[in-house]
Amino acid sequence: MHMAGTNSTSPPPDAAVTPLLGGKRITVIAGHYGSGKTEFALQYAVALARGGQKTALIDLDIANPYFRSRQRQAYLEERGIAVYSNTYHLDITADLPAVTASIRAPLEDPLTRAVVDAGGDDTGARVLVQFDKYFSGPDCEILCVINANRPETGTTEGACAHIRRIEMELSLPVSGLICNTHMLRDTTADDILKGLALCQSLGDALGIPLRYTLCPQVLIPEVVCRLTELETDVTDRKFQAKLNSFFPFDRLLMREDWLDIIVD
Repeated sequence: MHMAGTNSTSPPPDAAVTPLLGGKRITVIAGHYGSGKTEFALQYAVALARGGQKTALIDLDIANPYFRSRQRQAYLEERGIAVYSNTYHLDITADLPAVTASIRAPLEDPLTRAVVDAGGDDTGARVLVQFDKYFSGPDCEILCVINANRPETGTTEGACAHIRRIEMELSLPVSGLICNTHMLRDTTADDILKGLALCQSLGDALGIPLRYTLCPQVLIPEVVCRLTELETDVTDRKFQAKLNSFFPFDRLLMREDWLDIIVD
């Protein structure tokens, strides 16, 4: 048998290219189940810490028992990222639908970049309401992950409805889009381009800018080349926004290597 992708049991070095990270001190990452929301939250937190910023990852995704950022707590803490999740900080309680009051600490610390992994869909967004005073302030931004390969958000209409439900639950606006159209390790340039087209249509419909495009580092040259070939005006603001949005990575942090074992 052989392993698709890396066959190392230890994490490889972080991506050589660090994305340009602006944004507010508190970044809430929302998105539909299966969108890759948690993957982006981890990649974002690692990039912030790599850039020398004091960083905390707050896992508020208590509704989904399968893919949660706290599953990579050791990996994150090795990189200087504080992780906040359930009440007791014990493995035996990891599946309890509860969060600790201690998560208020990074939200209140003006020196900490807090990345909040919110629950999927509008149901998960309800958990955020109890922390409204932090998320409704000027230090916070709410970004929504869009995966064009998910049936619920694969069209402009579906993605618009999804964002509107989140905004209604929070009574707060989504301020930016994260393009994360993928097929795990089988992601191609076609997937990235498909996602960028959807995000442009979605942004035009809702007036929400594209902030990041999560993309395997090895695919970026091809995607940029094909984008440029399709563009009639390379000085166009929307085209430049796409080019500036690329968030490269070299390893899926939420994908176990054993899941890609292929038996010959």
